[in-house]
Amino acid sequence: MPNTKSAKKRLRQSLVRRTRNRATKSVLRTMVKKVRESIAEGDVAEGEQNLRAAARKLDQAAAGRVIHRNAAARVKSRLSAALKAAKGKQP
Repeated sequence: MPNTKSAKKRLRQSLVRRTRNRATKSVLRTMVKKVRESIAEGDVAEGEQNLRAAARKLDQAAAGRVIHRNAAARVKSRLSAALKAAKGKQP
């Protein structure tokens, strides 16, 4: 347990940030999962819409340093590549 006043404040701050970051990461995982599910179902239009929303949220998380910006870019790239592949399979 922290003893000094500043250490106690740092503990409070870290708990608030941890809660906020965990919530953001949870939302990110859900949005990415929705994109992947749309692609798996073959619904390209819905996948594109979900990808736009997920990309926006990934960029926001990267800007807030919840995740690394390269990690956000990697996820966006992989999702868009999967969506492009799904478009190619459409008759």
